Amino acid sequence: QLQASGGGLVQPGGSLRLSCAATGRSLSGYYMGWFRQAPGKEREFVAAISWSGGTTYYADSVKGRFTISRDKAKNTVYLQMNSLKAEDTAVYYCATGTRWVQLYPADYWGQGTLVTVSS
Repeated sequence: QLQASGGGLVQPGGSLRLSCAATGRSLSGYYMGWFRQAPGKEREFVAAISWSGGTTYYADSVKGRFTISRDKAKNTVYLQMNSLKAEDTAVYYCATGTRWVQLYPADYWGQGTLVTVSS
């Protein structure tokens, strides 16, 4: 129901935009978020956005570099990632729920998209 895309190989300092599209379900009223899991590490919170898009939260490690946004008409949430670093390499997952997903368990998860930052 959540399809994440946009991952790939990028050089340090480069940019990528991830997308997460909901199919078969409206995201109306739902909070959205992005998480990531690097090899050998636990999954961690990256960013979250309210239904209105007016409130966002970011992990300290990505503040000022990543931007989360959503397009209600397209039922899609985005993660614009700039100034990428090697430590951003991970599988990125989108998630949605009726409460803030960084505070409460998400209701639905996407399948993940791999981001590799390497020269």
